[in-house]
Amino acid sequence: MTDTPHKILLVDDHALFRTGLKNLLSLEPGFVVVGEASNGREALQRLENEELPDVILLDIAMPQMNGIEAAEEIMRRWPELKIVTLSMFGEEEYYFKMVSLGVKAFLLKNSDIGEVLEAIRTVVDGGTYFSQELLFNLVSNLKTSNDNRSATDEAAELSEREQEILLEICKGLSNQEIGDKLFISKRTVDKHRANILAKTNCRNTANLVVYAIKNNLVVI
Repeated sequence: MTDTPHKILLVDDHALFRTGLKNLLSLEPGFVVVGEASNGREALQRLENEELPDVILLDIAMPQMNGIEAAEEIMRRWPELKIVTLSMFGEEEYYFKMVSLGVKAFLLKNSDIGEVLEAIRTVVDGGTYFSQELLFNLVSNLKTSNDNRSATDEAAELSEREQEILLEICKGLSNQEIGDKLFISKRTVDKHRANILAKTNCRNTANLVVYAIKNNLVVI
C-alpha cells in the first residue's frame, strides 16, 4: 500500500517559475501538482471548482489579487488548507499579516527543492516552517513591542523576564549568549526557555518566532 501523494496548488504570476517548480516536484515521490494559478483570483476560482489541494504554494506579489488578499479569503473559506508563502527579500512587513491569517510556512523564492519539500512535509504534519535564511533576515529586525496591551488575548502569560528572553531567542542567540547579555546564568536561561516552550506549546525557534509575531509580543 502506497501513501497518498501530497496534492499541491502552485500560485505565482511567473509561468516560468511555476513550470520549473512543477517539474522539480514531479521528480519527487509523494508529491503531485494538481493545479496552477497566476494570481489570487484565479486560485480562488480553482479552489471553488476543483478538488481541494493539501498545500498551496502562494506568492505574495501578484497582479489582480495578491497573496495577502488571497490568503485572507482562503483561510476564511477553507481554514483547513495549508499555505506556504513564497517571498523575496524585502517583504518582511507582510509576514506578521500572513502569520495572523494562518499561513504555516515561509520560503524564499531562491530556496532549493529540498527546503521546499521539507516545508510542505512540515505543514502537512501540522507544523510551521521558516526558511533559515529568511528567519535570520527577519529576526535581525525584531524588537520588543512598546505597548504591552497590543498582545493578543490568546498570548500565554509570560513574565517580563520570559518576554525578554523570548526576544533574544527569536534573534537566534544561544542560551549561553542570552545569559551573558542579561547577566544571568545559563542554567537560569535554560529554565526560562523550558517554561516559555511549555507555555506557548512551541517546539523550536521557528515556532517561537511565529508565536511571538502572531501574538504581537515582538514587532518588525
